Amino acid sequence: MTETHAIAGIPMKWVGPVRISGNIATTETHVPLATYESPLWPSVGRGAKVSMLAEHGIVATLVDERMTRSVLVEAVDAQTAYTAARIIDARFDELREVVRGCSRFAELIGVRHEITANLLFVRFEFSTGDASGHNMATLASDALLRHLLETVPGISYGSISGNYCTDKKATAINGILGRGKNVVTELLVPRDVVTGVLHTTAAKVVELNVRKNLLGTLLAGGIRSANAHYANMLLGIYLATGQDAANIVEGSQGVTMAEDRDGDLYFSCTLPNLIVGTVGNGKGIPFVETNLARLGCTAERAPGENARRLAVITAATVLCGELSLLAAQTNPGELMRAHVQLERDHKTEKIGV
Repeated sequence: MTETHAIAGIPMKWVGPVRISGNIATTETHVPLATYESPLWPSVGRGAKVSMLAEHGIVATLVDERMTRSVLVEAVDAQTAYTAARIIDARFDELREVVRGCSRFAELIGVRHEITANLLFVRFEFSTGDASGHNMATLASDALLRHLLETVPGISYGSISGNYCTDKKATAINGILGRGKNVVTELLVPRDVVTGVLHTTAAKVVELNVRKNLLGTLLAGGIRSANAHYANMLLGIYLATGQDAANIVEGSQGVTMAEDRDGDLYFSCTLPNLIVGTVGNGKGIPFVETNLARLGCTAERAPGENARRLAVITAATVLCGELSLLAAQTNPGELMRAHVQLERDHKTEKIGV
């Protein structure tokens, strides 16, 4: 069989504009969403409209960034593993030089470890410029692992990946320590916009967030997560901008907060595992290049700044969809009516009726 390459056609629309401010970008931009779930477009669009009616729009604060890869080594016994861990900690500057020797953009910024029996799990943390950093982190970790095996006594190879990273899996460690970009988004919605555009009240949204996102997720056994549907918006923008879509697994871990401030609605989404890049695999496809350029994420900037811009735009898009959905769910029947109407209109449009 001859291997062929093709492009999978997924419907995409630009919604917005979204107003964004904060420590990374101040902008008003439309955002691309590639999805089969057609009601997502008007839902995110409604959240975007709300952002344009708020004085500062969505305030997006990037608080941390790091890509991780964990390696696994086997020691003779637990005491040897402990000694090896102490040696690794003491040689941090030496390990940073190893990383600099294999990449122009990767920088070792942290090392963490855990011992179980005679096994030592070492979690390396890197800054990776404008790349999301999967391959860069693996390449650097491979070099670090070789160096450790050659210079630390009593250990042997276990695996280049020990699942303590953790890549594309829902775990507590990512929420606690972070993987990718950690972005907090906030929006203060005036009372008249809450009632006029969202057709609800701040008190109703707050109550639903506590009962659904916080309590409901607790009862379901959620891991470091309390939100309604971050994954929907993440998948839409990940596919539109050439990201590794499987990273929505850890990316969708995050916390939604809502407060009633004398009728105004304070609404926030925290995403500690937002994995995006503006260079690397998936970015050379023409429609992806066009989308990234339109988002202003291909400009001549210092390494890392374009990826940070994309991260805050992505996080703001998540807030738009999360706010709109929760508002709809405060009203009996609104969500289902919207889905039925919008999906019926979409099907009619496709068959030309």
